[in-house]
Amino acid sequence: MWCLILAAKFLSFAEAKVGDHPVGWRVQKRQLQGLIVTMGVGSFETQSKAMKISVFVPEYGVIEAITPPYRSFQTANEFLTAFGKKPAFQVEYVGLSKHVLANNGEYSIKTDRLLKDVAATDLLIIPPTFGDTARGIAANAKAIPHFKKLYHNGSRLASLCIGAFLLAETGLLNGKKCSTHWAYVSEFKQKYPQVEVADGAIITEQDNLYSSGGANSLWNLVLYLIEKFADRQTAILISKYFALDIDRNSQAAFTIFRGQRNHADAEILAIQEHIEQHYADKLTIDDLAARCHLGRRTFERRFKQATTNTAIEYIQRVRMEAAKKFFEASRKNVSEVMFDVGYTDTKAFRDIFKKITGLTPIEYRTKYAKVASER
Repeated sequence: MWCLILAAKFLSFAEAKVGDHPVGWRVQKRQLQGLIVTMGVGSFETQSKAMKISVFVPEYGVIEAITPPYRSFQTANEFLTAFGKKPAFQVEYVGLSKHVLANNGEYSIKTDRLLKDVAATDLLIIPPTFGDTARGIAANAKAIPHFKKLYHNGSRLASLCIGAFLLAETGLLNGKKCSTHWAYVSEFKQKYPQVEVADGAIITEQDNLYSSGGANSLWNLVLYLIEKFADRQTAILISKYFALDIDRNSQAAFTIFRGQRNHADAEILAIQEHIEQHYADKLTIDDLAARCHLGRRTFERRFKQATTNTAIEYIQRVRMEAAKKFFEASRKNVSEVMFDVGYTDTKAFRDIFKKITGLTPIEYRTKYAKVASER
């Protein structure tokens, strides 16, 4: 109902303006009345029937990631209907059982069909599990063969957040790119070394396999899929109604670097601790290698193997994490922060900061500083 009201408001606004601007607003009104535009092979206008969307409800699922895709595709249908178009999507919940508990039993979701009964679907969405990833994988192990079968039968698969772990269990991502929550990138890389993690990416797409970054990044993938399989206008309307940033393309600004310490190389752990305690000092690879009595090449190889970062990358990330904290909680200017974290070259500092966070130092401080409003 609210979609009909919202659509009516758009149309009445266009009607009111026709007299003032006869050409421009007639075009705008016509665009609103005929909201669907052809966008090539993926657009709804080229499809003979509604696209079937199956949202998998995982055991130990996260309710905040299960309902958004279902509601978004249903809302797209409501907008299309409000503008005199046919619904673009048939949306359903599927699962391993008829009733699935989410968020450690806080919610219960009734599925429309059992996953084993789904012989075909156009798009299967795989939300994340709640808590420990190993527990989530084990609880949903019976779903993995069905994911693979559907994909080989022509279905597209899309993982949301750490739903990427369930998608990676199929082996379909081997040799391909994938996104996941930034806090789980290190664990994901270690568990699935054959998958190329697009670190910081909001959305990845390859060979009909889609994945999103962490938490609210899932909305960006959902909007992207609606734009791809319906049209951009519908995606924009949904983004505005739910107050979403439709074109956000990186989760780098949200990343908190915590160091990759889940390994057993004691000498490399000691070097990591040294870097984190002395990031403002001049640090060279030769000096770090000498501290643990290793040759440079051996040190670099072991450091990369243990942390998945080169030593230089690790130093940069530790320094940028320190810089972020300075920008968030102090009044120091960019030059002061630059010197405090071990840099003397302004351009190098700015370039590395933007590479890692996706924002310039000024943009980051403006967005996240606790005292920004007092400046």
